[in-house]
Amino acid sequence: MKMLNPQKLQQECRLVGSTNRWRFPREPFLGDLLALSQMCKAVNVDFDEVLKNPDRLCISQIQKKFPENLKNKAIQSGEAAVILKCLGFRWELHQTRLFQSETLAKFYMTALARGNANPEKLLQAQLPGKIKEQRPVKKTIVSLKISDPLVTEAALAVALKSLYLREVKVSVDDVLGVLAVAHILQFRSLFQRCVTTMMNGLTPGTIKNFYLAGCKYKGEPLTTACEKWMEMNLVPLVGTQIHLRELPQELLHKVLRSPRLFTFREFHLLKTLLLWVYLQLNDKTQTIPMYATVLSFFSSFPKKCCFLDRDVGQNWMPLFLCLRLHGITKGKDLEELRHINFFPESWLVRVIADHYLALENGGDMAHVKDLTNQGVRFGLLFKQEYTTHSEVIAIYGFFFEIKGIKHDTTSCSFHMQRISHTDLEFSSSIYEHSPISLRAECSVTYEIRAQTLVDGKWQEFTTNQIKQKFGLVKSSCKSHALKIQTVGIPIYASFSFVFSLS
Repeated sequence: MKMLNPQKLQQECRLVGSTNRWRFPREPFLGDLLALSQMCKAVNVDFDEVLKNPDRLCISQIQKKFPENLKNKAIQSGEAAVILKCLGFRWELHQTRLFQSETLAKFYMTALARGNANPEKLLQAQLPGKIKEQRPVKKTIVSLKISDPLVTEAALAVALKSLYLREVKVSVDDVLGVLAVAHILQFRSLFQRCVTTMMNGLTPGTIKNFYLAGCKYKGEPLTTACEKWMEMNLVPLVGTQIHLRELPQELLHKVLRSPRLFTFREFHLLKTLLLWVYLQLNDKTQTIPMYATVLSFFSSFPKKCCFLDRDVGQNWMPLFLCLRLHGITKGKDLEELRHINFFPESWLVRVIADHYLALENGGDMAHVKDLTNQGVRFGLLFKQEYTTHSEVIAIYGFFFEIKGIKHDTTSCSFHMQRISHTDLEFSSSIYEHSPISLRAECSVTYEIRAQTLVDGKWQEFTTNQIKQKFGLVKSSCKSHALKIQTVGIPIYASFSFVFSLS
């Protein structure tokens, strides 16, 4: 005979029937046919059928025995048979409705068994023609203790109302509490409605609480939606508001590691991250400070070691390891980083050395091996009012224009094009103090990606990785175009590339 672990025995046993007998729910029977028979009577299912298919005793299977029309008839023709005591209130419920909640159903079944109630009355709503003839059933009291701080009386009321009405509106302001109640009650359809509401209500002000709720209550679609939303909006939206301070470090780290992260330039991402650290250390600041203020703050620390090597900076080191510092090529920007003494000197020395070697080798980025995780990245945020939108970028003496064009209300395209420095005379600031390459051709591995939100779902378009030689003549200066059809606005267009001239 198989020996059973006493601890496991205690965990897996449950009380059934009015005689306090025990059985194992995962097994059809263990010789205790009386307990099994009592359970079958309590839920009005055939004893022989359960022996063949034990899953018929699951709460979800019991719920199927209540057609919607029978539920309504039972409610209209009879008083509530269950009193739920919770949060200092008494809530009257009909037994046919509470089976939508696995938690309430289990509590109710236990209360029936302990109260020596007639279990065959449990499914009396199955006989609508006889409801009026039946005597009032003695009300069963079910007590539920909830200690979750998110659960309020209003949230519980909305959840219980949802037992009766399918289309109960859950506002963004109340959704956190209702989600918590739905999780505790194991009310799956309501839980999913809350998740959908939250996914459609992501803003800089809600992203923190919605993400933490997704983690706490195991709402994986919600946490995934928060991460995806942040990948697109960290730099252009959240990074411009005081809500940046509230971002959990765990979420920020995931977003920084994502190859889909949108940023206008690597330096924009760096400034956003520096601002996040500044706000963690200056919790009384109520408005977004000027960038010069942030630089002055970090410059004020003693110069004996860099900020990230200090005790206060050690915990944030993993965040900055996610940056592609080699994507910052402007001498002015690199000088600022050296001046504030934020990064270890070895990091900046390596970046400058890589830049020097790349220039010495005509632009060849020997230090970059993986386009997906190391490519130099730039971005365009294509808005509703644009018919065309472009930016000029300069790197290692080469100049490119990244451009988006709207063709009609639902179609647009994105491409990059090499241009000569002689075409930039109208804007000399673009290549001021920048080297100029006279190479006729440059070999580039690149990828253009566009992402936009439509009806709560992200659409993603990509050219995949392409290797191409760019010249200065019309036939070779333009990349493949990423053509897309979408009604989504704005469109987050990302350009990632690597030079390989050897």
